Amino acid sequence: MPSRIPTPLRLELGAAARAWPFEEARKLVARLEKRRAAGEKVDEIIFETGYGPSGLPHIGTFGEVARTTWVRNAFKSMSDVKTRLIAVSDDMDGLRKVPDNLPQPQMLAANLGRPLTSVPDPFGTHASFGDHMNARLRAFLDNFGFDYEFRSATEVYKSGAYDAALLRILGRYDDVMKVMLPTLGEERQQTYSPFLPVSPRSGKVLLAKVVAHDAARGTITYIEEDGGEMTVPVTGGHCKLQWKPDMGMRWAALGVDYEMYGKEHLPSAPLYNAICKIAGGRPPEQFMFELFLDETGQKISKSKGNGLTIDEWLTYAPSESLALYMFQKPRVAKRLYFDVIPKAVDDYISLLEGYHANETSEAERIENPVWHIHAGNPPAERYAVSFALLLTLVTASNAHNREVLWGFIRAYAPHASPKDNPGLDRLVDFALRYYQDFVKPTKKYRAPTDKERAAFADLADRFEKIGAERDAETVQNVVYEIGKAHGFEPLRDWFKALYEILFGQSAGPRFGSFAALFGPKETADLIRRALAGEFESAA
Repeated sequence: MPSRIPTPLRLELGAAARAWPFEEARKLVARLEKRRAAGEKVDEIIFETGYGPSGLPHIGTFGEVARTTWVRNAFKSMSDVKTRLIAVSDDMDGLRKVPDNLPQPQMLAANLGRPLTSVPDPFGTHASFGDHMNARLRAFLDNFGFDYEFRSATEVYKSGAYDAALLRILGRYDDVMKVMLPTLGEERQQTYSPFLPVSPRSGKVLLAKVVAHDAARGTITYIEEDGGEMTVPVTGGHCKLQWKPDMGMRWAALGVDYEMYGKEHLPSAPLYNAICKIAGGRPPEQFMFELFLDETGQKISKSKGNGLTIDEWLTYAPSESLALYMFQKPRVAKRLYFDVIPKAVDDYISLLEGYHANETSEAERIENPVWHIHAGNPPAERYAVSFALLLTLVTASNAHNREVLWGFIRAYAPHASPKDNPGLDRLVDFALRYYQDFVKPTKKYRAPTDKERAAFADLADRFEKIGAERDAETVQNVVYEIGKAHGFEPLRDWFKALYEILFGQSAGPRFGSFAALFGPKETADLIRRALAGEFESAA
């Protein structure tokens, strides 16, 4: 972790850095200075992130915490003011529908309307559905090493921590309605109230019509499901706020200085700000990030379970690659599906290599995403082989175990070993899994044309002659020479043919790098097997 007390150099670099977490951190530095200039004593800066636990956690949820953490770390490198990150789970929300991808749908249907922390756990492992979902999120956040304080909305409401803000909302009930009613349809306006009572009879969070509110007594009176009137306090967990007023009230009650949210929240941001002020707070600095899309371009939904889950990504790639995917272009919508994983892994490897390059300056290092991903202290490990090369190596060698792959790696990079290169060792296992599940089923080999057959035969002969060569550039030059000699124009058609005929795919890593890793002699044998029709007939 970087030093708590920022150095003059770090302050100077942070003030000029273009990486988006530093741009956000500078907003907080300005906010801090403004608050102090107004005579306010500021002991800490509060970062906050929210989580809706109504469905299985997906990567977007993790991304919100990760991105907020990167802004927090950038701020910490520029200021010695204490910071906290509060992660709030909206587990007091009523269960409005049964998610498509959960067990025991009938049991869940029987509990519709009840707070998530009052719904039995369909997995049978926790006291409630909300507790189960919260545990799943926390397990990953803890595994990744985030520094955060977890808050259950149910517990916060019941503890009284929101009471003062709730009473201010009640005391300015009409002002809240002036903010909210213009955003609602005519029919909804007739029954809308910012307060949702938790029925003492059914335990449900009710979208009930409020017929009276009493600021002096701190109560509302509403119409129960049977048509009778019921009066309850707005404090102590007897009510919760509708989600838009809840966001603004939460900012005020927790003293939030910084919050991120997805694009779907952007139209509601003015409402959050207005409610926050009504509740006695100062709206935080805010950052809107774009949504993640599934393989068909649809928004990822917790209830639908489309797109990737955290566990699925981590089955096929290290967490650093996931973090990098979250870091890059947060304001651009991105597909989040299995086919983005290999590039994310190799982008991380390339950036880590650049970070440790001798010619890289300190100013360049704090712009590098790996500085942010690793809180200013990226690991020293270098990767002798990329993930794309490992996947192609599995294809070419028909390897089914890590020992075979490590044999090729050691021949190419004699100083590499599982012990000294734990990151690369993990990549070997990931490559074997990813190949088996996603690469192998999609392979489509084809036969070479007469022109390609002649070029392949020449390439095999040349590779035989340089059989012990392990320099990727030297091997790549041989491939170029053969392609040019046989009239491939553009030359990319030559490389496309190599991958289609040898590996059953239209693209891959740099072919010279693969042949140097696999071995020129072994690659010559691979070419001759393809010319004999072995791969095409086995497809």
